[in-house]
Amino acid sequence: MPRAERERQMIEVAEAVFAEHGYAAASMDEIAERVGVSKPMLYEYFHSKEGLLLACIAGSRAELRQVTEEAVVNATSAEDALSRGLLAFFVYIRERRQAWSLLRHEMALIGTSAADEIEAVRRQQTDLIAKVMAGYFEEGSPLRVEALAEIVVGACERLAIWCEQHNEVTPERATDYAMAALWVGLRERTG
Repeated sequence: MPRAERERQMIEVAEAVFAEHGYAAASMDEIAERVGVSKPMLYEYFHSKEGLLLACIAGSRAELRQVTEEAVVNATSAEDALSRGLLAFFVYIRERRQAWSLLRHEMALIGTSAADEIEAVRRQQTDLIAKVMAGYFEEGSPLRVEALAEIVVGACERLAIWCEQHNEVTPERATDYAMAALWVGLRERTG
């Protein structure tokens, strides 16, 4: 099997094991067994359990960035861009529950490189929202645009966690809830 494909397979299995057991309780032995490789091979590819976790988070971060960027490409207004981006986010967390589980369990990871990587995911989404929205906002403070983007990310992160407890809430419905709360304040800032 080509190295890139084997690496992808290891990451997928590790993501499942981390989501099932939590990072601390997950075992490299179980991951290796599920993948069908030796434990030393996992270490050869990722150097440590934390290195494997970082690879999982980095992969999720890249996927999330791609789906949200693609979602807003053909937006016709600030409201349309926000709605499309939010829907892409909520669809991502619904379809990629294991990846989302890794991204949201940062409290167990404080003090590790993974905490920095998770914060980088938030920063990535904030930067994307600020960049997209800056094109629609009236002239104003870049600091204000960044603050508004941070509010969107924080609100959506909490809503996504709530959605996990309410499986009946579809991505479309979650987007409607978020838009109803967020767009009122953002609408006043657009030209």
